[in-house]
Amino acid sequence: MRPRVIMVLAIVTVVLGGVLLVPAAYARLTGGDSPLGISLVGGEPKAPAPTAPPPPTLAAAPVAVKVDGFMSWSLLDRSTGKISGSPNTTATNSTESMIKVWLVSDYLRRLGAKKPSASLLKDAELAIRDSNDNSAQRLFLAGGGGAAVINRLVSTCGLTETKPVVPPGSKTVWWSYTRISARDAARMGDCVASGKAAGPKWTSWVLTQMTKVRGTTAAKDQHPTSGGGRWGIIDGLPNSITSQGPVHIKNGWTLINADGLWHLNCLAVTDKWSLAVLMRYPGKDGLKYGASVCANVTSQLVTPQPGAALDVPPPLAKS
Repeated sequence: MRPRVIMVLAIVTVVLGGVLLVPAAYARLTGGDSPLGISLVGGEPKAPAPTAPPPPTLAAAPVAVKVDGFMSWSLLDRSTGKISGSPNTTATNSTESMIKVWLVSDYLRRLGAKKPSASLLKDAELAIRDSNDNSAQRLFLAGGGGAAVINRLVSTCGLTETKPVVPPGSKTVWWSYTRISARDAARMGDCVASGKAAGPKWTSWVLTQMTKVRGTTAAKDQHPTSGGGRWGIIDGLPNSITSQGPVHIKNGWTLINADGLWHLNCLAVTDKWSLAVLMRYPGKDGLKYGASVCANVTSQLVTPQPGAALDVPPPLAKS
């Protein structure tokens, strides 16, 4: 019986369009697999299981944003260490308050087994959450002050363009005047998130404070020695990214009287990437302008692109 059935099957086998169609009976007679390597069940090919797409993230991409002044950005992939960015990613800007996350981390790491005083621990919280200048200055001095604090940043985090600065008319280093590049700022974010900056005991605490940065660009949230800093990169991220886990941020911003420019920097880091955007632009454009540019740069690095679903205000630069 078996040879006769096989002969019949051979006769009814049909070739259509160059594709061999094999009856389900053949699969049953030959152990369930067709000569084409297709698993047949009830005469129908079994479709391969769908592969879930990777979750949205930030990745290197062209960025086109008109800026009324200087702008540089850098993105560090924390899984590979690869850094991408604008052509001027090594150009520097003054750090302003962005460096406060280092001042806090450096002070806490160097405590070793000691406990910080209640007042200095509160300063560490306020320096990050409210960008409090007086709190940051006390931590800077507690860490030894001067170029030593900035030089530790360079050596600990492997920075290449960062330098301490003594401003005109002063005899000492000012932390806010520290020169830093976009790629060094992204490295600093990675340095904090990896635990190098604050050490194993305090890293989680520092990162938690960075998720609790509060306040907007509105005048009511901006004060002479502190200000609202929850804006910028965080506003350029779709919910599909922010819902994956915490985003840790620390921005820096000052309208410098000496040059009439806003010196503004945005920094954000997650377990996947670290992004920094550095800017200088005319004071008349306002704080919201810089925050909008940071959000715009970020939105263009989102992959896959969310398109029009992401409501990011356009940059306000003049053509």
